[in-house]
Amino acid sequence: MKLIKRNGSEAIFDSQKIYSAVEKANRAVGESDRIKDSDIRKITDKVVKKCEKLGRAVSVEEVQDMVEREIMALGAFTLAKTYITYRYTRELVRKSNTTDDKIISLIECNNEEVKQENSNKNPTVNSVQRDYMAGEVSKDITRRILLPADIVKAHEEGLIHFHDADYFAQHMHNCDLVNLEDMLQNGTVISGTMIEKPHSFSTACNIATQIIAQVASNQYGGQSISLTHLAPFVNVSRMKLRREVTEELSEAGITDEATINKITEKRLRDEINRGVQCIQYQVVTLLTTNGQAPFITVFMYLGEAKDEVERADLALIIEEVLLQRIRGVKNEAGVWITPAFPKLIYVLEEDNVREGSKYHYLTKLAAKCTAKRMVPDYISEKIMLENKIDKNGEGHCYTCMGCRSFLTPYVDGDGKPKYYGRFNQGVVTVNLVDIGLSAGKDMDRFREIFDERMELCHRALRARHERLLGTLSDAAPILWQYGALTRLNKGETIDKYLYGGYSTLSLGYAGLWECVYALSGKKLTEPEGEELGLEIMRMLNSYTARWKAAENIDYSLYGTPLESTTYKFAKCLQKRFGVIEGVTDRSYITNSYHVHVTEEIDAFEKLALEAKFQALSPGGAISYVEVPDMQNNLDAVLGVMEYIYDNIMYAELNTKSDYCQVCGYDGEIQICEDADGKLVWECPNCHNRDQSKMNVARRTCGYIGTQYWNQGRTQEIKDRVLHL
Repeated sequence: MKLIKRNGSEAIFDSQKIYSAVEKANRAVGESDRIKDSDIRKITDKVVKKCEKLGRAVSVEEVQDMVEREIMALGAFTLAKTYITYRYTRELVRKSNTTDDKIISLIECNNEEVKQENSNKNPTVNSVQRDYMAGEVSKDITRRILLPADIVKAHEEGLIHFHDADYFAQHMHNCDLVNLEDMLQNGTVISGTMIEKPHSFSTACNIATQIIAQVASNQYGGQSISLTHLAPFVNVSRMKLRREVTEELSEAGITDEATINKITEKRLRDEINRGVQCIQYQVVTLLTTNGQAPFITVFMYLGEAKDEVERADLALIIEEVLLQRIRGVKNEAGVWITPAFPKLIYVLEEDNVREGSKYHYLTKLAAKCTAKRMVPDYISEKIMLENKIDKNGEGHCYTCMGCRSFLTPYVDGDGKPKYYGRFNQGVVTVNLVDIGLSAGKDMDRFREIFDERMELCHRALRARHERLLGTLSDAAPILWQYGALTRLNKGETIDKYLYGGYSTLSLGYAGLWECVYALSGKKLTEPEGEELGLEIMRMLNSYTARWKAAENIDYSLYGTPLESTTYKFAKCLQKRFGVIEGVTDRSYITNSYHVHVTEEIDAFEKLALEAKFQALSPGGAISYVEVPDMQNNLDAVLGVMEYIYDNIMYAELNTKSDYCQVCGYDGEIQICEDADGKLVWECPNCHNRDQSKMNVARRTCGYIGTQYWNQGRTQEIKDRVLHL
């Protein structure tokens, strides 16, 4: 069994230290208040058994809480007071400097919490450590100065989660839709250098990668670009290549149009190949100031094209993107593996979803890519046009920002819909499970606590908004002055874009499954549980609507993609309520509205049920089905995709893509327990457990992770059942 120390480092659990601590406190009290050595041993044994029952690494604070309770249970109140006083005194000493130990532990690479905080960051790399060091300082300032004490306390106790406190000290926003069209068509400035409109497709792709890197270094969330914005440059290259081919062939006396066209299109295909390869390889090899590859989503939507020529050219780009993603990228051993980024989103529409439709060949290619490389994810144009309706009564289809955060429909001053150039101000997530358990099955009490927590979340979200107020465009010129989001003057504030629905503030939620079960004893998959779950979703939306109407700020409900926080919430719940079967008996809680990962349910039933909840998450959400290796069953993949088109706005198929560098095994890497009960990854062929010598890719929160996860998330991955 492992122990997580206060600085985040991991140590072997030593029960003797519990015994010694109680014995020391026992010696400090009067003889009449002391307990027997056998009682100290009983306290130690009971605490050890409770820790073992949790089935995960425990923190020092959790152990000390258990010790206090066991001393109190013996009626040794004077001893308990002495123990608590000593603990409190030591806590005051530690609080005099809240960052040094954590920074030193992460520099020395023995901070387990940091190691597993982000599944796409390698904490041994200097640039990542630098980002984490800055993050620790930011979190310290945020806790002590920038946030009200009750919000900090609620965050630390796991009642809410104030996201990205490691960036809150700076005036930075979360995620956005990059207006690549404006930057390519009208030029931009990168690092003080003027970048004019490109004269070829390959140059446009190269500029796009530089924009992606710059944007990623000036915000902390995901970003999305559309391939449609690159499509016009296909024809620019076509015309350029045609002139070159015509000139070359004329010198040889060849003027045949068919020959000219054939050679032109062949060279154009080669250029599209090079341009797409540039994006793929630049994205996975770039390292931003955040210490990781840019969190970038690439949107593939034929319906965005302005005319049939552009649509056909866009199809050429989409085809090349899918072909290159199917191939993958080479790891350090030269083996083709699955990269985490860019995340791909493919829109299912009438022109591609059915057999015999014009672009169905692209959908077949997408299915092959999903089976092999876990992407793309799928948006149903049909359902999105029904769900995303603007004030003019028109439906729209557009990409999310990063993995799932969706903007709400917006119409500009000219009455035109606008999505690119918009952004999210930040996220605060409520732990629904805690509300459910605190209410004790009393719905009136549930509503009272719910109201209190919503007010807490509202003030926390306002803090995010107010932190951005007054931000000068000079803080991030690529975003605010040179077209990624807008084109403000130097010295101008971004304030006008924080109101009126241009940007969003996200109220996140987590653990709907466990909340409903705690309140009613019913699952979301049962009629009574489903109705209660939908009622809670409607309650959440009523608050965001009320705040939006009162403040002219676009608050929106968001199905939070908990990564490390799923583990934090679970530990906090166990500390407050103990281990409750079906609610707190695992080291994770369920993301957003999802059906629990252990629930036996058919893929189509799951998507149909979750579609009802997804429609009530306008700020973003994604559903998934867990599937086995589908490379030899593409018809089934296509069947799921067609079902997505007809039933749910945004969904994905969770496949697997692993490789063992020791023996060359390319099947599924397994999760097992080591001698201390810790969950570890193991090659089933050669039993390699060295994580540096294997490539594991798993979806965890709507995107692919490749650097491993904390124990809570690892257990969640291990517990998943197949839906197909």
